[in-house]
Amino acid sequence: MRLEMTATWSLTFDDGRPVRAASAIVAYADGWLIAQDDSTLGALWRDSTAVPLRLLDPVDGLDSFSSDEGTKHLKPDLESACVLPDGTVMVMGSGSSHARCRAVALTEDARQVEDLTELYARVEAALRVPAEVLNLEGACVVGDHLRWFHRGLPAGGWPSGSVDLPLGAPLTRARPTNVLRYDLGSADGVGLAATDAVALADGLVLVSAAAEDSPNTYDDGPVVGSALVLLDGAGVVDTVEIPRLHGRVAKVEGLALVAEDDSGVRLIATIDADDADSPSPVIELTVRR
Repeated sequence: MRLEMTATWSLTFDDGRPVRAASAIVAYADGWLIAQDDSTLGALWRDSTAVPLRLLDPVDGLDSFSSDEGTKHLKPDLESACVLPDGTVMVMGSGSSHARCRAVALTEDARQVEDLTELYARVEAALRVPAEVLNLEGACVVGDHLRWFHRGLPAGGWPSGSVDLPLGAPLTRARPTNVLRYDLGSADGVGLAATDAVALADGLVLVSAAAEDSPNTYDDGPVVGSALVLLDGAGVVDTVEIPRLHGRVAKVEGLALVAEDDSGVRLIATIDADDADSPSPVIELTVRR
């Protein structure tokens, strides 16, 4: 694969506040919905401007959370999003703690919040990972299933993986199938772990991956590399490094498909700067195979 970064933006709300900790990105309402993983509010991004969009009700009266304020344990950690075949947008928590086991189903005129604690427990069992390792960060629709990607913790011996959930039935009752595990390679000696995914027209899946040297799924660590990895089932077809942005590793947390044709794939990606005071970058990527 050949990869080119073709455009960059810096995400701020209309009042100048930064869109912080950008994670999932998904097409919504003639624009892009971007989740902030440390907030109950998302950002609806259109024409290079963003407005707040409520995803979850405040938690203990708070809409944003941080380690410095002692509230990180409350954050909903909305990390994955995709559009279902019926047009519903699903935005889902990582499952890495009890507070992170909710999902939001959005249409243009309705918002429904679901407690998926039991589903996360079934996914944890299917992947055979302990609760403290579970970290679901990406999702895409593959055929008649939603493929949900577990980031894993390669540094601790836990590879990335995924499960499939059947579409057409409530997620609260879904039973995970088709467990896959991935060896995504490494960057600078640190294992690459899946952070999001998009399905392509030929049945392959393109995942973003970050090499983050963290001791667990809760604490941030230095990110030493990032890449796009093309998958055929559990097999790696190709890997390409994501260019640095302003001299720093571009830690892509959200990935969405803009267009696909015979010449290649155009993507839009969000970057989590791990800094609540800094606007999250958005980049456009063109991939040619």
